[in-house]
Amino acid sequence: MSAKNQQPGTGGNVYVPYGSRTGNESIVYFTRDLSAQGLSRIYGRISGNVCGRVAVKLHTGEKNGPNIIPRPWVRHLIETRLPGAAIVETNSYYEGDRYTTELHRETLVVNGWTFAPVDILDEEGVADLPVRGGKWFDHMSVGSHLTKYDSLVALTHFKGHTQGGFGGSNKNIGIGCADGRIGKAMIHTTPGQDNMWDIAKEEFMERMTESTKATVDHFGKRAVFINVMRNMSVSCDCEGCAAMPVVTPNVGIVASTDILAADQASVDLIYAMSENDRSALKERIETRHGLRQLSYMKELGMGNDKYLLVDVDNGDAVITCEKAVEGVVPFSY
Repeated sequence: MSAKNQQPGTGGNVYVPYGSRTGNESIVYFTRDLSAQGLSRIYGRISGNVCGRVAVKLHTGEKNGPNIIPRPWVRHLIETRLPGAAIVETNSYYEGDRYTTELHRETLVVNGWTFAPVDILDEEGVADLPVRGGKWFDHMSVGSHLTKYDSLVALTHFKGHTQGGFGGSNKNIGIGCADGRIGKAMIHTTPGQDNMWDIAKEEFMERMTESTKATVDHFGKRAVFINVMRNMSVSCDCEGCAAMPVVTPNVGIVASTDILAADQASVDLIYAMSENDRSALKERIETRHGLRQLSYMKELGMGNDKYLLVDVDNGDAVITCEKAVEGVVPFSY
């Protein structure tokens, strides 16, 4: 589908309060337990349909990146809950530590991702997945190995993002499963444009979300989504050691079988903080019009922006985001 004459949506810098949302509610599980045990426990609440050959999609980071999900947590999850699963990644669009498969594998060793198989999905080429109902694409180019898996666990370090405003499950899948040369170019760059990053704001959010939809539709009910809200810089893990300092408090972990509900709850938890605690990340989200990720997921029928937040630390009580972030401790190294 040609992108010419397409008009992006608006409102990506405008936060929609919970009371103004419509539609059904999904379940989002929440724990404050930022540990290997906390991650394993909350995964157990959403794992019912995960079976067969499992891909664990996470951002393994540039060399020595300080904010990625701790390797021991992921190792514990795979060894106790997902034996035989593979970590999956794709090569980067930009030149850096993960630009080629060879460089990428060197970086994986440096960062300690040596305890489980790591499948670089685009190592041997690409596959096209259909985008149903998209306005920018009718297909998305992904790493060809993605089609070898039966189930997808999106294990995401929730944080800010230079282009996307925030990086949640949508970004982890939409950018992270698109292959490094074709798919990522489809999302980031207008054909024939010299600036490889010329697409931004609402249009970028929509393109990225359509890429995510291709993968999520492919796996159907065998996809689950976990956002780890820890070490949340306004920078993505793709910036490695150059990431901006972390100033947002750690919150916990959210998990759902609904990708929109998982990302919406994560954003809501940020907005529920005090202005001082949330200001840096809120500013990053809004200036990049990152909230369009959420509204476009809803328009594409990818999930619900209303949800019940279930506190697994306290007898599965249903709580508000304001209750969840009570007493969060300002971040310090």
